[in-house]
This record gives sequence, C-alpha cells and structure tokens, in this order.
Amino acid sequence: MKFIGLKMDELIGQFLKPIETNWQPSDMLPESDSEDFLTDIKLLQESCKELPYDYIAVLIGDTITEEALPTYESWLMSVEGVENDKDPQGWAKWVRWWSAEENRHGDLLNKYLYLSGRVNMREMETSTQYLIADGFDIGTGTDPYKNFIYTSFQELATNISHRRTASLSKGYGNTTLSKICGVIAADEMRHYKAYKTFVSKIFEIDPSEMMLAFEYMMKRKIVMPAHFLRETGVKMGQTFSHFSDAAQRLGVYTANDYIEIMESLIKDWNIEGIRDITEQAEKARDYIIGLPARLKRVAERTKVPELEYEFSWISR
Repeated sequence: MKFIGLKMDELIGQFLKPIETNWQPSDMLPESDSEDFLTDIKLLQESCKELPYDYIAVLIGDTITEEALPTYESWLMSVEGVENDKDPQGWAKWVRWWSAEENRHGDLLNKYLYLSGRVNMREMETSTQYLIADGFDIGTGTDPYKNFIYTSFQELATNISHRRTASLSKGYGNTTLSKICGVIAADEMRHYKAYKTFVSKIFEIDPSEMMLAFEYMMKRKIVMPAHFLRETGVKMGQTFSHFSDAAQRLGVYTANDYIEIMESLIKDWNIEGIRDITEQAEKARDYIIGLPARLKRVAERTKVPELEYEFSWISR
C-alpha cells in the first residue's frame, strides 16, 4: 500500500500517541497496593449501583467488542498490501501500533466492570471468547479500499458510542467512568482521522476505483464488529440485536448516527466535487449522494423495541 504516499513514522507520529507518555488502564483504576484499595473499590461499586440496566448492557457489549481485538488485527494483517509488505517499518507496523493502542480499551473496561459488582464476569468472558472464535465477515475481503471505507466509518461510530456513554455516566454522577469512556473516545477519534486520511489520499490518485469501493460498502451496509455477538446457549449474532436495541433506547448509537456518519464522510471526502472519473464511478457517486435521504425515510418508520432483554451478563 505504498500508493498512499505517506511514510509510516509520519502516520504513527500524527495519529497515535507515544507509548511512554500515553495513558494506561491503571491510571484510572484503584491502586491495588494502596492502603485505601478496599475503600476505593466500595466507592466505585457505590457509583455503579444506580447505573440503568440498558447502560450496563451497552457498556458490557462495548467491552466485548473492544476485547475481540485479535480478530481485528489478524483481519488488517491480511489486507492486500499489508500481507505482501516485507518491510517491518511498512504497513504492518501501522497495524501493530494501532492494535497496541486499541488493546488498552478492553483492558480498562474489563477491569472496571470486574470491580463494579454489576457483572456476571464468566458470562461476559464466554461471550468474548465466542466473538473471537466466531470471527466476523464485514464484506471487505482483502481489498484495502473497502477496508479503509469500513475502518473510517467504524472508528467514528465507536467514537460516538464511547462519547455518549461518557456523557451519560457523567449525568448519572459517575465521573470516573465518564473519564474512562472519554479517553477511549478520544483514541477512536484519532484513529478515525487516520483512516479517513488514507481514503482521502486514495481519492486523489485513484478516484474511480475508490468511488466504486465506497458504493459497494454503502450498498452492503456497514456492519458492526460485534455483529456475531452471542451468549451461552444463544445462536450466533442473536445477542447483538438486543445489544443494538439497548444502544438505540439510550441514544448511544442510533440509525440516525449511521446516516450522519455517512453524510460526514461524503462531505469530508468531497464526493460531490470529484471529477475525471469513469461513467460507472459517476453512477456510484450519484447513488452515494442520494443514499442518506433514502435511509432517513426508512429510519423515520423504524421503531425500537421497548422491552428490555434479560442479558446473562448482568447481575441484578
């Protein structure tokens, strides 16, 4: 993927933070070697007691999604141009460093939930193992163009989800959890900007093929990384719909957010202004530009289930 024309050290320096000065999960959790450790845990559990059921469900689902990182790293390593890059400082380096930064998210959320006293950890851990074992199919194959469309969309979606859980937890009076979700959201925004930049560079040098890749992914629809999410005794993917319903009820991530992300990418990539493309790519552009309005009409007719699903992850 040298066609993007960016040096790896420049990418990492611009979009990832230095490991030595970056935050780590232990910075935001009770210190186990402190004399106040048990007191701090009691205070943490008190702050979690009144968190709504749907909120806990969404936070657990977000955690499981983050902890399935091995699936995402192996997927990105298989992308054309990464798998063929023998240079240890090439695109494989980006994937490793991006993975290293993402890895902290699941670690932090998992430890916090373990200490919260609200979670059946074995059931959550079982779902995590299932999600990694089941893998996922996001429809990109090994095509870097399609993969970068997906990551651009998905990183912004993840930013929105964590940002909203941060705002909600602050409203519930849990400032520590708000900070946790906030710092994760900030990471996701930087990652979004990175992948969005990659696509912008491709549009500059191969606009027709990039446009066709964008159309392909919009027609297929962007599925979430955890779309195969399940619990013990539940069919693959069945739990995800309940998780998604809870997120929509809370307003953490909704159908309108999906549409707004699409509109944002259309604007940022200046889709309407791209010229000198093939006739097929022109038709693809017209489809992309008209899609948000069509999806808005569908969203207006869609009702979110009000009934709470009983997740095996949550201790009442």
